[in-house]
Amino acid sequence: MAKAKGKSFAVLTNGLIKENPVLRLVLGTCPTLAVTTMAKNAIGMGIAATFVLLGSNIVISLIRKIVPNKVRIPVFITVIAGFTTIVQMLLHAYAQDIYRELGIFIPLIVVNCIILARAEMFACKNSVGLSILDALGMGAGFTLALLIMGSIREILGAGTWFGLPLTKDIFDPAVLMILPPGGFLAFGFIIAAINKFSALKIRNKEIASGCGLNCPGCSASGSNGGDPS
Repeated sequence: MAKAKGKSFAVLTNGLIKENPVLRLVLGTCPTLAVTTMAKNAIGMGIAATFVLLGSNIVISLIRKIVPNKVRIPVFITVIAGFTTIVQMLLHAYAQDIYRELGIFIPLIVVNCIILARAEMFACKNSVGLSILDALGMGAGFTLALLIMGSIREILGAGTWFGLPLTKDIFDPAVLMILPPGGFLAFGFIIAAINKFSALKIRNKEIASGCGLNCPGCSASGSNGGDPS
């Protein structure tokens, strides 16, 4: 029982940081760069993609044993397209502001590589319960990445956050940040910061445990009390 709970928790939290689809796996960069000019748009896209991911994971997990292997990809895309259409209709009916802001990127959820990747790599190989947890975790990770990007770009580029004035009286907004080059700039800095943090974490872990490779100039060499020579 404890082992099952541990696996479920790992599946749920995996997509948040360790295998964040945007910040670690660098998937779904097209909507990440395109819709993150405002934090509100980022949340809207994140929720929409999470809904499609959740629905498609459930259905694909349910039918995984009856779908022939040769046609699984067309079947997966058809399922994803069905849920994307539902999301598009709901946004058009009840959230027209978000619908207009996201525009073409709503139907493009069909070809979002994050959703197809989870269908192919996880949902078609695991139970419905685990597939739901995987969808929620990956969806939350995707939404979190979009929110970080959207917040940085909106604060620096417009001086607002979720439309509320924030830094207009402190400094003049850098309009570049809400333009396409600003998206690449923000994304590059975020990825660089994460990679740097990961490298430091690995290095500190090696120093603490002692590395037996004895690479020249490495402070971890011989830290376990052995003689590097």
